[in-house]
Amino acid sequence: MAAATGVGTSLLGGSAAAGTVSPRMASPRQAPTAQFAIGMRQFNWSRGNRQLTTKIFYPASGAAGGNPIPNAPIANGVFPIAEWSHGMGCNSDCYSSQTHDLAAAGFICPAPSFSDNTNIGSVYNGNWSKDVSEVLTRTLALNTTAGDPFAGHIDTRAGVGVSGHSMGGMTTHGLLTAWPDNRIVAAVPVACVDMGNPAGLHAKVLFIHGDHDPTCDYNSARAAYAELPSPKAFLTHVGADHGQYLTPDYRYYAQTKNTFLDWFRWSLYGDTAARDRLQGDATSNGTSWQAALT
Repeated sequence: MAAATGVGTSLLGGSAAAGTVSPRMASPRQAPTAQFAIGMRQFNWSRGNRQLTTKIFYPASGAAGGNPIPNAPIANGVFPIAEWSHGMGCNSDCYSSQTHDLAAAGFICPAPSFSDNTNIGSVYNGNWSKDVSEVLTRTLALNTTAGDPFAGHIDTRAGVGVSGHSMGGMTTHGLLTAWPDNRIVAAVPVACVDMGNPAGLHAKVLFIHGDHDPTCDYNSARAAYAELPSPKAFLTHVGADHGQYLTPDYRYYAQTKNTFLDWFRWSLYGDTAARDRLQGDATSNGTSWQAALT
């Protein structure tokens, strides 16, 4: 694959309100079919007085499988960004199934550790969403940082993806609503609540939620889904609680994993075969699926 040729204004800019140009959609191509080894780099970034310690998980050279290798050489190729935001009381290591799955599938996954990880007020006032925008800007800039191992390996043309669970899911939805970032073309809010009116971003949005969630109201997420234009989809884990469907030992974890990854393959690689797999990915005795993909 040819290397991306720099980061344009549209991707280094911040919010939709800033008047930057929306990024182009992903050019149709097949996402990687083989699994990658996983590398990890840590960055001690900040936004004002807010610390943004961020681990970036990424496709690495070498044999697939095993734990992330610190500072491993990045694999050959150009890879899109799919960010992950953790939930309350957690950090970038709490959701290894999601961050590692993304990296192994061919995505660069920045995962910030929010400094006030129990303060839900910082989600409702937009600090976490603004933190994610800063992390996206810093990650994208590595593509043209002379001598950086990621230089030339980040797909800056197709826009970026964001995702997260609970407070991280609310943060993700906030980036589509009250604190929009128009670089986002794909989003997966998991166990979120409605954070406001859609900002009109051209993003493909997948919601994942358990319908017996005692923490983040399922009906609020359904309302958020109804407000958004297509393309969109909603994967419900029937009878599931706040997050058991994110753990590999859960009976219907495969439905979470495969739908989650294929959503990003479609949205960020332009892989239409991944789009066509989505209904099959989501279908089981323990799930329900609603989608408007056109």
